[in-house]
Amino acid sequence: MKNHSFENPTVVSQEKWLAARREFLREEKEFSKLRDRLAARRRELPWVKIDKPYLFESPNGRVTLADLFEGRGQLIVYHFMLAPGWEEGCRGCSFVSDHFDGALPHVHARDISFSAVSLAPLTDIEAFKARMGWKFNWVSSHGTDFNDDFEVSFTPEEVEAGKANYNFGVNDIGMEEMPGLSVFARGADGAVYRTYSTYSRGLDLLIGAYNLIDLVPKGRDEDPEARMKWVRHHDNYDHVAVAG
Repeated sequence: MKNHSFENPTVVSQEKWLAARREFLREEKEFSKLRDRLAARRRELPWVKIDKPYLFESPNGRVTLADLFEGRGQLIVYHFMLAPGWEEGCRGCSFVSDHFDGALPHVHARDISFSAVSLAPLTDIEAFKARMGWKFNWVSSHGTDFNDDFEVSFTPEEVEAGKANYNFGVNDIGMEEMPGLSVFARGADGAVYRTYSTYSRGLDLLIGAYNLIDLVPKGRDEDPEARMKWVRHHDNYDHVAVAG
């Protein structure tokens, strides 16, 4: 069993601990203000109209991108890594997706709908969704250009080269699918517009578990060369926590 004790921590008096904590509080407040400024800048980004008529397979039949709004004015799409022929969804995307269901009643109350989208056929999506016990909307983009256009699926040639257009530039890719998130809004003209997309480390803000893990002394304690290799599907953890 892994040793969970700590060697040689810095131990001080209550008075010195309070002084150190108050000093660090100033930095935390600076970060909070910076985060607010970034969120404001994100909301000010220009929009681009979506002209392509994407059709997705859903449990209720074929639906359009506009249908995914479900009558609301804003839509978040999570680009979930599940390709045709995969036996299960990506572990990292599953880690992210474990956070969605509890948040959605609050998100819906703010005029926002949510859907995951994957390239796998709907039957594969539904089977994995049932295994994970998730309730959020999840549709298939199989047979469409959606994943290609949003640069989250890649050709065999791109995978072999190890590089492709991803995260707004030519970057390293390790497989045929990569994760992402895109935001859409309905204009006064009724059209659908893309307002934002984020990829790679930009998805960290979705992972509430990381916010908890970042609070403790060991922090994420991850392999810097393979950050999330410790992550399992939530039904695959042993009773002893996996670390490293």
